[in-house]
Amino acid sequence: MSPEELGRHLTIDLTTIGRRSGQPSRIEIWWFRVDGRFVITGTPGPRDWYANVLADPRVTVHVAGLDLRGTATPVTDAKLRRRVLTDPATSWYATQAQLDHLLAEAPMVEIELGSVGGG
Repeated sequence: MSPEELGRHLTIDLTTIGRRSGQPSRIEIWWFRVDGRFVITGTPGPRDWYANVLADPRVTVHVAGLDLRGTATPVTDAKLRRRVLTDPATSWYATQAQLDHLLAEAPMVEIELGSVGGG
């Protein structure tokens, strides 16, 4: 399945490694494909998934019947954060917090998939 096809799926399951337990932790979450990048973000505030990827960036993305291993890298570049948070696909977040607050505080990671074509 191509990255473009994967990007059509908004809702995924994300498995992270628990920062305290060391055990897999799976949640349902949205991801977005913005400028060819897979990005996960959220409203400002603590998020277990984000704390987990800060401790261990290895993730598994479960999408379209595939289990894809990847790496989650925090997005700290201000221009990329703005690009993601002003993309029409992420417009819901603007209804939850002011853009400046989102830019400064929203958890955000880019997911680099190791094997887009398989599972």
